[in-house]
Amino acid sequence: MENKVSIYNTLTRKVEQFIPNEEGKVAMYTCGPTVYHFAHIGNLRSYIMEDLLEKTLRYMGYSVKRVMNITDVGHLSSDADTGEDKMLKGAKREHKSVMEIAKYYTDAFFVDCGDLNIKTPDVVEPATNCIAEFIRMIESLMEKGFAYESGGNIYFDTSKLREYYVLSNHSEEELLVGVRDDVDEDENKRNKTDFVLWFTKSKFEDQELKWESPWGLGYPGWHIECSCISMKHLGEYMDIHCGGVDNIFPHHTNEIAQSEAYLGHKWCNYWFHVHHLNDKAGKMSKSKGEFLTVSLLKSKGYDPRVYRLFCLQSHYRKPLEFSFDALDNAGAAYDKLVKRIGSLERGTADEVDQEKFAAYKARFGEALCDDLNSSMALTVVYDMLKEDMTDATKYALAEDFDRVLSLDLTTAYADREAKETVDADLERYILEKIQERKAAKKEKNFAKADEIRAQLLERGIILEDTREGVKWKRA
Repeated sequence: MENKVSIYNTLTRKVEQFIPNEEGKVAMYTCGPTVYHFAHIGNLRSYIMEDLLEKTLRYMGYSVKRVMNITDVGHLSSDADTGEDKMLKGAKREHKSVMEIAKYYTDAFFVDCGDLNIKTPDVVEPATNCIAEFIRMIESLMEKGFAYESGGNIYFDTSKLREYYVLSNHSEEELLVGVRDDVDEDENKRNKTDFVLWFTKSKFEDQELKWESPWGLGYPGWHIECSCISMKHLGEYMDIHCGGVDNIFPHHTNEIAQSEAYLGHKWCNYWFHVHHLNDKAGKMSKSKGEFLTVSLLKSKGYDPRVYRLFCLQSHYRKPLEFSFDALDNAGAAYDKLVKRIGSLERGTADEVDQEKFAAYKARFGEALCDDLNSSMALTVVYDMLKEDMTDATKYALAEDFDRVLSLDLTTAYADREAKETVDADLERYILEKIQERKAAKKEKNFAKADEIRAQLLERGIILEDTREGVKWKRA
C-alpha cells in the first residue's frame, strides 16, 4: 500500500505505523454501549472516530472485521465493581424488565448511529448471548491460579501478574477505593486491584438476570465480557481495540490482564482511545441529569451530520468542548460545503482529470494516515473545491472522500432541497397530527402526544410549542 497508516498506540504511548498480524486483514474490536439509557453525544464522539478509523483502514485497502459487544448485564455504576448494576437501575427507573430496557436502548443506539452515518460493525454480540464462554474462561483462569473465590464471588488475582498497569501510569498507591466517597472497599478482595469475574446472588438479591454456574447462581462481571466476545469472533490475536479514554483504567487494563493470563501470550497490539467531549461544566455524563442526545439535537433542528462534522474538525486525541454556538458554526460550514458540492456538474468519467484526482486522493490519504488527522483531511476537501479543475473531477473526489468522511457530501444538498417542498397531502397530515396531539395533551395523554411528535419527526417535521400556538418546520 502506498500510504502507511499510523495511529497513536496507548500501549506504547507513541504514534506507530500500523502493521496487522495478518497482511491486508484487520481484526478490530469496539467496546459497545451499556444499554440502560440513551447514548449521549459524548459517547457518540468515540463511535464517530472509531468509525473514521475503520473506514480509513478500508479506504487504504485493508479488509476489516470489526466486532462490538452490547453490555446488557454486569456493568455496575462504578467501573471498579461497586455500586448498582446499571441495567437494573434502568429497569427500576422505567418500571420495565431488564431485557425490555436492553432492547429499547439497543435499538435507539443504532438509530443514532444511522443518523450519524456510523457503519454498524460486522458483528454485534450482546453479553447475555455468551454466558457459556464467560464461564469457560473463568474456569480456566481458576485452574491456572489467576482467579479465586471469596465471599461467593470469583475475583481475578492481579498479584499474579508481572505488570498490571500496562495501559496507564497508575501505581497501587494512587488507586482509589471507589469513585464515590460513599462506596466501601470490597473486603472480599485479596488485593486492592483485584476485580470481579463472576458475581453470585450474594451481590444483589434482586438481580433479574442470573445463570447457573460452578460457583452458584449469578452473573458475569463487566470486564470479562469484552475479552470473551472478541476472542469468540476474532480469535486469540487482535490488531486494534477501541474505546474512550475513560475505558483505559480499569476496564481495558483488566481486559488485558485476564485475556493474556488466559491465552498465555500477547493479545492485542494497538489500543485506540478517543478523548472526552466536554461542556463548560466538564466531561459529559448521564449522571448529571438531563444530557445531550442525538434526538435532542434533532428536536432543536440540527442535522446529525453537522455533529459528525463538528467532531471531524477536531483531532480524536484532543478534548473537544461542545457548545451550541460551536455547533451553529459547524452547521453553517456544512451548509456551505454541501451547497458548493451540490452545484457541481457530475459529468462523465472522461471529464475526470486523472492526474489531479490521483494527487488529491494521495493528499487526503496522507492526512488520514497521519494518526487520523481529520481536520487536515477536511482542509484537503476545501482546497480541492478551490482548485482549477473540471466539475467532474471535483465531484468524483468528493464522492471518493465521502467513503471515509460519511457526510453525504454529494447527496445532502439535493436531499435538503427535496425536503423543502411540502405537498398539500403532507401539509394536511401535519395539521391533523397537530390537532390530535392537542387533544391528547388536553386529555393528559402525554405518551400519545410524544408519540405524535416522534411520528412527525420521522417524516422530517419538527414541532415547536410557542406562546402563539404550535408551529412546525422542516428538520
